[in-house]
Amino acid sequence: MNVLSTIHQYIDRDTGAVVDERLVGDRLLVGAYALCSSLPGLRRALSSSRMTQVLALVAFRGPHASGALTPAPVRAEAAEVEWSRRWFERQIPYWECRPMPEADNAIVSPADARILVGSLDQSSPVFIKGAFFDADELLGADMPRWRDAFSGGSVALFRLTPDKYHYNHTPVSGEVKDLYTVEGRYHSCHPDVIVRLGSPYSRNRRVVTIIDTDVPGGTQVGLVAMLEVVAMMIGDIVQCYSPCRYENPQPVKPGMFVRKGRPKSLYRPGSSTDLLVFQKDRIDFAADLLANQARRDVASRFSLGFGRPLTETDVRVRSLIALGRPRDGDGSKKRR
Repeated sequence: MNVLSTIHQYIDRDTGAVVDERLVGDRLLVGAYALCSSLPGLRRALSSSRMTQVLALVAFRGPHASGALTPAPVRAEAAEVEWSRRWFERQIPYWECRPMPEADNAIVSPADARILVGSLDQSSPVFIKGAFFDADELLGADMPRWRDAFSGGSVALFRLTPDKYHYNHTPVSGEVKDLYTVEGRYHSCHPDVIVRLGSPYSRNRRVVTIIDTDVPGGTQVGLVAMLEVVAMMIGDIVQCYSPCRYENPQPVKPGMFVRKGRPKSLYRPGSSTDLLVFQKDRIDFAADLLANQARRDVASRFSLGFGRPLTETDVRVRSLIALGRPRDGDGSKKRR
């Protein structure tokens, strides 16, 4: 499928404007993956851990040259590479510039990203299984306990681009029940690559964190699975939860209580994807995200590739993406 002749657009949530996205490595990536159908070895090479390490080294680390004997152009290039990495791993005063809704049952975005939302229920008008992932494989083929727990639930996909703030934040408050890694490839999260591959998020390496929010002090929206998915040029996912700003970062472990909106992990470097999976009938997505996604007047390559409206909305970390539904007999939950 060739969609190179089209632009890719998304909706800016703050302004409502339709924005053209400049896709990094557009022709190169689409051309390379087009060859993969006839050259399977190329696909394996492109999505290998080794290739990701090499590309990340060239793009963000490079030879940190120094010293009087090093030519000035090389020193300048090294300084630029070092600046790029500092920019990529930058910390922002999120407590000031990324306000969070006050509602106890609010679920917030884990990242500055472009979001699509959907359902794992085939009867839902926003059924999304198959286009981006295989639900049976997403949480790990050998993890039937969690697969069954989220059957028929809801899902949100967050596509981070290289210019974004790349700390992931906790979308809910609750107790970590499990954390594990599902091994896989390092495919690009470029829109055309996603369309061409089908189910890429079930193929890539990913870290899965299961959070139980139905505990004292929790968000009370059931179990929530947070997946941090690697992509091309993402060589590392650093677990570094900080309960206060960026102070005293610590690994995320089962039994730990995490508070909503706090830094949880960091991607190094490149673009990447977060997924949130919710249990059936426990949350309702924000109305503006659903309305934006259904728009047909936006030139989304996802809409073109999958044959139905799939328009992304650009959201900020810690902004509202959904509200939890009150459980039967629990009408006292705060709703805002």
